[in-house]
Amino acid sequence: MSSTKRALVTRGGWDGHQPVEATELFIPFLREHGFDVRVEEGPAAYAESDYMRDLDLVVQSITMSSIEPDQLRGLTRAVATGTGFAGWHGGIADSFRASADYLQLVGGQFATHAALHPHAQRTGEMEDNYVPHRIELTTAGREHPITAGLADFDLVTEQYWILSDDLNDVLATTTTAVREWEPWHRPVTCPAVWTRAWGEGRVFVATPGHRVEVLQDPNVRAIVERGLLWAAR
Repeated sequence: MSSTKRALVTRGGWDGHQPVEATELFIPFLREHGFDVRVEEGPAAYAESDYMRDLDLVVQSITMSSIEPDQLRGLTRAVATGTGFAGWHGGIADSFRASADYLQLVGGQFATHAALHPHAQRTGEMEDNYVPHRIELTTAGREHPITAGLADFDLVTEQYWILSDDLNDVLATTTTAVREWEPWHRPVTCPAVWTRAWGEGRVFVATPGHRVEVLQDPNVRAIVERGLLWAAR
């Protein structure tokens, strides 16, 4: 077996999340850290059982879309036997909505994001969903290698409302505020960065990362880069 680490980058789905441009930010980083990187437009490679067996890392940026049963089995089997699975924003937390098994693997699903006032501020563009919000480290996050040494930070971009479970180890949260034009009546705190142990594998998710400019934020980029290395076998 080669000593070179191997990473598979899969991308596709909704173009608004810039899956090609976003993954291209991190492919040089992976190569600098000793990974041989294969890039695929979609999840078909997950069904290649011989290839997936000893893979060190899967980096996924596929928003919505769909996945075939053999592809999903290949992904979940690989993670359970030690392959890392990592991603950001809708490319991992809003993928393959119709698959309950995928949602269980990842541990969190995008539900919505807050928006600007419907009458005074919206233009019909994606910026309607850009709101100021804070990413706050948890106690565990202040000690975890992915987020240690970082401080709470502010962003103006999509703020993900995530449905999740307590198998996740949450490293950072974000709190969606009450807005008079929205139907919720109290602030809602959701995971913004988490890890998840699945069999012998590690899962890493960061919800910030709507577009390239968010991923280039120094805090977001540091979290994603550390998360990729942490998740790898």
